[in-house]
Amino acid sequence: MKRRYRSSVVGLLLLAAPSAFPAQLLNSSYDVSRELYEQLNPVFIQQWNTQHPQDKLTIHQSHGGSSKQALALLQGMRADVVTFNQVPDVQILHDRGQLIPSNWQQRLANNSSPYYSTMALVVRRGNPLHIADWQDVVKPGVKLIYPNPKTSGNGRYAWLAAWGALSFSHDQDVSAVRKAMRQWVINTQVADIGGRGATQSFVNQKLGDVLITFEAEARALQQHYPDQHYQVIIPRTNIKAEFPVTWLDRNTERDHSTAVAKAYLHFLYQSEAQNILTRFYYRTYHATPSIVAQQHFAPIHFFTVEQQFGSWQQAMQSHFAPQGEFDTLQAAGSSL
Repeated sequence: MKRRYRSSVVGLLLLAAPSAFPAQLLNSSYDVSRELYEQLNPVFIQQWNTQHPQDKLTIHQSHGGSSKQALALLQGMRADVVTFNQVPDVQILHDRGQLIPSNWQQRLANNSSPYYSTMALVVRRGNPLHIADWQDVVKPGVKLIYPNPKTSGNGRYAWLAAWGALSFSHDQDVSAVRKAMRQWVINTQVADIGGRGATQSFVNQKLGDVLITFEAEARALQQHYPDQHYQVIIPRTNIKAEFPVTWLDRNTERDHSTAVAKAYLHFLYQSEAQNILTRFYYRTYHATPSIVAQQHFAPIHFFTVEQQFGSWQQAMQSHFAPQGEFDTLQAAGSSL
């Protein structure tokens, strides 16, 4: 009998699968990817079952803030694959758990990132505060909603996107950027544990003037609530948010799921999956050009974490470690 413990963070129970159904996967993923994988999984299942009629595949999902998901994996959640939204939450699975090898990023194309996104600003009907760029969200009095960078990759990208873009507009003047980001902290009304929580605070609780989240989540919000007339602004200088994936060698070898786990992740690079990803407003490498054109992706001056901050390791240390920029500016903001 194959057994996995699913994350208590998302309220999932012990899953036991009989040996008569050996082909199964648990995908640990970030908070706002639920609907995406609800579309992707059946397509892969049909593909796998056609090629392996003796194995009827089942795919289970575990969702939450990516850092919370990584912690659950280190504590024993038996996922086969991770489809996260930032490198550090995958890297920690090697550094602290030895669940994957050190070269995990070299095992799949594009540094094991089959798709990417960027950050969006969502404003309410009519854009009453005239938000157009990062400079506008750090004006006094603008109420911000975004995921907490301490628990969410979405939140870390939001913080780093603003910091990086403001660095360009202030000619890399760190003191000027710190002053602007201190106002960001002051403007923060809610920093939710994950991206979906931030969306719910903005939509259901009617909090904030600006929701900062992934472009894909922003477009989905716009589509799901057409009567609210939300507007989505994509700042032209913005971060490239890569979404790394990997199979968890220790778990798949123990559970004899390595073949299906690898196939599942390779599927994400195939045109059929890339087209689905694009329909969910993720930016892709191999989607059909006509489908990409339908989504009207705004042109972006992208910068990466590595280009602006040296590496993910350096960014995590300087911005999100204890007494890093985030903690320091939060303390400074709360003292006012």
